[in-house]
Amino acid sequence: MAVTSNITEIIFLGFSQSQHVQKVIFVMFLLMYIAIVLGNSLIVVTITASKGLSSPMYFFLSYLSLVELCYCSVTAPKLIFDSLLKRKAISLQGCITQIFFLHFFGGTEIFLLTVMAYDRYVAICKPLHYVTIMNRRVCGLLVGAAWSGGLLHSAGQAFLIFQLPFCGPNIIDHYFCDVHPVLKLACSDTFLISLLVIINGGSISVISFAVLLASYVVILHSLRSHTAEGRRRALSTCASHLAVVGLFFIPCSFVYMRPCITFPVDKIVAVFYTVVTPLLNPIIYSFRNSEVKNAMKRLAWRKRTWEEK
Repeated sequence: MAVTSNITEIIFLGFSQSQHVQKVIFVMFLLMYIAIVLGNSLIVVTITASKGLSSPMYFFLSYLSLVELCYCSVTAPKLIFDSLLKRKAISLQGCITQIFFLHFFGGTEIFLLTVMAYDRYVAICKPLHYVTIMNRRVCGLLVGAAWSGGLLHSAGQAFLIFQLPFCGPNIIDHYFCDVHPVLKLACSDTFLISLLVIINGGSISVISFAVLLASYVVILHSLRSHTAEGRRRALSTCASHLAVVGLFFIPCSFVYMRPCITFPVDKIVAVFYTVVTPLLNPIIYSFRNSEVKNAMKRLAWRKRTWEEK
């Protein structure tokens, strides 16, 4: 850290200082986090163990569930633990580490959602070439590119914060460390760094969101030549993807596509892309999908048969 920094920890104000409200927050977020861990883990295990779910769509979905599980785990456990404490603190090094992993998994999720949209585009608009285009090697490269993109994005954000001096105050009105709240604590001019943060963070969200919407416009246009049953199945898959995209991208764009200013509502908005989206992902993508539900039933039956032996 820069030698001019003289603070060693960051204090979170959290959602409320009321003991009653904090108890409600503890119970509510603990239950949601347990549901996130169980739901997304179940998807990863089911897809990995089921030979019938070997298509690229499920291959990408398993990685999306893994990323969302990791993404939520960056902030939710500390929020749950802090709700039991009067003083909510994190070390300065821990704060920067949290920013790194928050943007690493968040950036990876953005790129994975874009990859999944491309997969649906090829499947619907180029069905005869789908198997050739989306072969195992290409799918692996696309997933690797998503992880690499998330790593580059988060390394850039963490580097920008790492070189700043922090002299106090050390209190932020949030429940986790993020670039905009932490930038306000720096005791130097942050105009250029704020601009770079917007370019690195907000532009990724907006550009990816625009690419996603454009791909679905093309998909919807191409559906006119499909049968009624084909249109119904394609629209069902696309609607699920668009629901997750909207829940994730709209709050992210609100937070990151603006100057270095914070609002009290940012904490509520952050809940949508750090907790609500990972919570709804298993429901939107999988538990409404008959193939996934059948695979889960077969997996449960195999487990029960193995235990009886």
